[in-house]
Amino acid sequence: MFRRGINKVAQKVGEEAVELVIEAKDDDENLFKNEAADLMYHYLILLKAKGFKLKDVENVLKGRAR
Repeated sequence: MFRRGINKVAQKVGEEAVELVIEAKDDDENLFKNEAADLMYHYLILLKAKGFKLKDVENVLKGRAR
């Protein structure tokens, strides 16, 4: 996935986000969890491609809680 470039990774995150929203409207828990996993996987790849770690995002969220 990294070799395909940042644009492809970002596109994939968008696609997976849309698929998760679609599944959220239905009652199939397995499909929802699978789409959530797909989104998380590609999101983590995007973070890595941008040179960030999940901890960086966690720190932003902690800062918002204050």
